[in-house]
Order: sequence, then C-alpha cells, then structure tokens
Amino acid sequence: MTESPVLLSRDEVARLLSVEDLIPKLESAMGKFSKRDSSEIIQPVRSVVPIQKHNGFLGLMPAYMAAEGILCTKMVAFYQREEGCSLPSTQATVLLFDPEQGHVTAIMNGEAITATRTAAVSAISAKLLKPATSEVLCILGSGQQARSHYDVFTKVFKFKEVRVWSRRRETAQRFADDLQDPIRVCSSVKEAVTGADVIVTATGASEPILFGEWVKSGAHIAAVGACRPDWRELDDVLMRDAVVYVDSREGANAESGDIVLSGAQVFAELGEVINGSCPAQREKTTVFKSLGMGLQDAVSAKLAFDKWKSQQ
Repeated sequence: MTESPVLLSRDEVARLLSVEDLIPKLESAMGKFSKRDSSEIIQPVRSVVPIQKHNGFLGLMPAYMAAEGILCTKMVAFYQREEGCSLPSTQATVLLFDPEQGHVTAIMNGEAITATRTAAVSAISAKLLKPATSEVLCILGSGQQARSHYDVFTKVFKFKEVRVWSRRRETAQRFADDLQDPIRVCSSVKEAVTGADVIVTATGASEPILFGEWVKSGAHIAAVGACRPDWRELDDVLMRDAVVYVDSREGANAESGDIVLSGAQVFAELGEVINGSCPAQREKTTVFKSLGMGLQDAVSAKLAFDKWKSQQ
C-alpha cells in the first residue's frame, strides 16, 4: 500500500525552492532537452483546453526525465482578467509521481513553482545574453511574475537602477512600495525602457506594448507574457531586428504570438547556447521568448520535494 502524497502549500514551496540551487539544475535540464534524446527526456508541447465562456485556458504540462527518475505534470489555468480584477490570472497545481510504481508522491502549489522557475530561466537567459555592462533593469508589469523576476534578478545580478511600469500607475507604485527598495516608477513604457540594458515583459497584454524603436541597441529582453499564438507583447520591428532565443522551438512555433505573428525566426534554444552548439550573441539586441516547459516544473518540483524530505 502506497503512502498518501505529501501536500506542499505555496509558502512551503517558496521556502524550499532556492534560486541558487535551482538555476544549475535548470541549465542542465535545458541542455539535455536541446539534445533531443527521447531516451533521456520526454516532454510534449503543452496541451491547452480553451475555456471560452470565461476567457481562460487550462494547460497540461507533463514531463519525464529518465536518468533523474522524475515524472511530473503541471495543470495550470490562466485567464485574461479585466484591469483591476482581484482574481489571479494564473493558478496551478503540480503532481510529482513515482516513475516506477506510478503513484503520486507529492501535490504542490504550482504558482510558487511557476513564478520561481520562470524567473530563474529568464535569469539564465540574461546571464548568457545581456550586455557585459548592464546597469539598468526595467520590469514591465506588476503582478506575480514581475515580483519573482525582481527578486531573482536583483539577487543574481547587480543593477544601479531598477524601473517598473504597469498599466495603472497605482499598481506600479504599490509594487515599489511593497518592496521598500529604490525603484523608479515610470508613467509610460517608453520612459521605462529608454536606455535600459535588461527588460522583462511580464504583462497580460494581447497587443504589443514594447516597440523596437524605444529599445537600446544591444539590450536583452526576457519576454514572459503573451503565451498564446494570438497574444503579443513585442512589436514586429523588435522581433525582426533582434536575435531570438527560446526555451523550446516546438513550443515557441506553436504558442508564441510574438513569433508566429511577426514571422520572426528563432535563432536558438537556450539549451543550445548552454551546450555550446549555438553562440550567445550578446553584442546584439536579443529577445528570449519564454513560454515555460514541463521539465522546468519537474526539476523544480523534485528539488522542493527532495529538500522537504531532507528536513523530515
């Protein structure tokens, strides 16, 4: 008889997930993924069920990593909310399985895993692609992903200035006030991004908000929002002029409106840069289009679960 699965809340997962431990594990997993060895990693493109009546979607993200003995799936519901809506735009649950026996070993809050691993992967992209001298960080958005990116980026890198913009200035101001750090709250996207070395777009936009003419040559953009093929954050000029990197070519070509609608060509996966099979063109303007992968959730869930076990 199998034991009941461990239940880990959002606060518990957040406590257990150390970015310093997570980043090297994500780099290793993404490098293996880009080698496309199906005996090593099996990860289909995310399955998505539209919830048209409520302007939402349910995504299913399974992954199996044979060598590491990790079998996992995430179920994530995401919605386009009205401006000012108090409901979260994303809610998720992660299931970790015993790959030999098939039973569930842990049920975890998925929002904490999603927020932390997404920001960690964006930080990997910045480590590989940002200008050698990067002094100004700009974050577009003020929600959960914006906060996780602020936390991770200011922990991993040193910036002289941090700027934030949100559609409603009061939410950007609240974001800055909650952090109690010196953050410049900007009134427009143009003001926020002008001269910025690293730009994170973590918005609910479905039409472009960031335009290439505003972006400093050589800047790095980590584009986190717009996870549907008809949603966008970045305009055609930026997408076509930048060198575009992704976590998964298959995922990007199926799900990224920024890529599909602009006709931009994907230069490389981050895993290919990690493996040394494609170069990091950090002297050019670069875009990392993040969509998230099941293996990123799997690695994060296993790390949290193993740390939980070690503390029992």
